[in-house]
Amino acid sequence: MLTIRLKKNEERRIRSGHPWVFSNEIERIEGARETGAAAELYDAGGTLVGCGYYNPHSLIAFRLLSRRREDIDSVGFYEERIRAALAHRQGIYPGMATLRVVYGESDYLPGLVVDKYGDYLSLQILSAGMESRREVLLEALERIFSPAGIIARNDVAVRGLEGLAETVEVLSGDIPDQVEMEENGLRFMVDLRHGQKTGGFLDQKQNHLLLKDICPDRKVLDCFCYSGSWAVHAGRFGAASVLGLDISAPAVAMAARNAALNGVSDGVRFEECDAFDRLRSLRAEGERYGVVVMDPPAFVKSRKNIAEATKGYLTVNRRALELLEPGGYLITCSCSYHMGREAFRDMLVQASRLARCDLRLVATCSQAPDHPVLLSFPESEYLKCFVLQVVG
Repeated sequence: MLTIRLKKNEERRIRSGHPWVFSNEIERIEGARETGAAAELYDAGGTLVGCGYYNPHSLIAFRLLSRRREDIDSVGFYEERIRAALAHRQGIYPGMATLRVVYGESDYLPGLVVDKYGDYLSLQILSAGMESRREVLLEALERIFSPAGIIARNDVAVRGLEGLAETVEVLSGDIPDQVEMEENGLRFMVDLRHGQKTGGFLDQKQNHLLLKDICPDRKVLDCFCYSGSWAVHAGRFGAASVLGLDISAPAVAMAARNAALNGVSDGVRFEECDAFDRLRSLRAEGERYGVVVMDPPAFVKSRKNIAEATKGYLTVNRRALELLEPGGYLITCSCSYHMGREAFRDMLVQASRLARCDLRLVATCSQAPDHPVLLSFPESEYLKCFVLQVVG
């Protein structure tokens, strides 16, 4: 096993609960520096900090799996961790068939995401350490779930930072073209091979319920609607009409199918368009809405493009506010970690000023609890969801 010695005082953040060691925090390394190698981490005085795995090609050189000496290459280690993660979800969502089972560092499995869609598992292996333990992970997952199929949705850019290729692979069993999931009593079709993230978005399941009390008998606009989760919920909760916008033709087709699946097609329709442009044209047409949902993809991919991304958030939120009737509601979201909660709020203040309206903050929400936030690891909290009302 590799031995890593930290520079003086560099263990403080790790002992406070953060699971990453950056390459510039390391004093020396003893042993073969192989990608994904198991390693023991020591402070400058020689006291064990924990064990994990090492990647010489990444800025995040070491990821912590345990604060004691353990065999991190055994199937039993991962089976125990995954069962503990599953138990947390089952306690919160008893009987739920579709949910996030493993959320990386928050479940002490850094670099691993596992989503369960009924009888199927869709996973993302985001670090070299987990990639080198793929077969061990698969055996643990088979023992626990006996799934009908497992697919690896490793087509994510973050793998490049670990020196890994972007791929989509069926790892076991058969993966159908589409699978059905249930959320809040509604049914949705999910494309595990080509859909966003692992196939669908599971982190907004509780935030969708925010529509229940504010959309009955109101016109609702759902921007960046993807496969229609917000729109279908609005239709089920009694909206007078719902319009969903998305630039992706396959997403719009899936959204229409999901509306039909839930019997709300008469009042819920979708348009394939650029949401930025359509927001402008809707205003020119004199359209007004009682509720606008703004749930765009991540505009901020890294710190270096925060300024540019903030302009994007500002533009779409200003245009959304300009479409709201007095007393109407904006549900607006950011799934970009680098767009912090306070920065997002400041942007919304600026958007309200440009739209010449006053806003009341009704609620602030985050990701669903099957995407738990590790308190000492702020990187695990990414989703911001604000409910705002136009005053007057």
